[in-house]
Amino acid sequence: MSNSDSFIDEVTDEVRRDKLFATMRKWAWLAVVLVLALVGGAAWTEYQKAQTRAVTEAFGDALYAALEAPDAAARVAALEAITPPEGGAPVVALLIAAETEDAAAATAALQALADAPGTPPVYRDLAQLRLALRTDSGLDAQARIDLLRGLTGETQPFRNIAREALALALIETGETAEAATILTDLVADAATTPGQRQRAAQLMVALGGPTNEG
Repeated sequence: MSNSDSFIDEVTDEVRRDKLFATMRKWAWLAVVLVLALVGGAAWTEYQKAQTRAVTEAFGDALYAALEAPDAAARVAALEAITPPEGGAPVVALLIAAETEDAAAATAALQALADAPGTPPVYRDLAQLRLALRTDSGLDAQARIDLLRGLTGETQPFRNIAREALALALIETGETAEAATILTDLVADAATTPGQRQRAAQLMVALGGPTNEG
């Protein structure tokens, strides 16, 4: 390679380096902004998590303190004084209904929660289950059976509790054949708790059928 060629290559490399450095200087601010955005975003996310955790813990402490009150009226008053965080209102409503000694008021509260359009499905189902299980709700046997039937689907979170209660309601109305079928399914279901399985087997014996328990 001649000296002239070597000189040209060196100049070319120098020009390339100058262009690279110029480009880096031109866009360096963008790199800084990106780094700051990433760091700031991570910090904000952690802050939000900490805030959410603090709010949740405070809500739980408030519920615990309210339920520690000496009598039902005091517990209801303490629960009503709580300002729930986002998503916590159904929990407070369910607890108030459970503590309310006035059956009509408790039933109305549960019905309102079950009927409210914004109630999350799991709380709606729980409100309906509580309605069906209350003996002082004023609902007749058929109304309770209808409620419970709607809670026994394969994907329902309280399916087995609802099936057990449905069997009892059907026995009350004399529909023992359907009750026996439900009880048989409960005994055979792997998801059935030992206590439920034992109660279902005992009911089957009372109805005069085999248990298949074990």
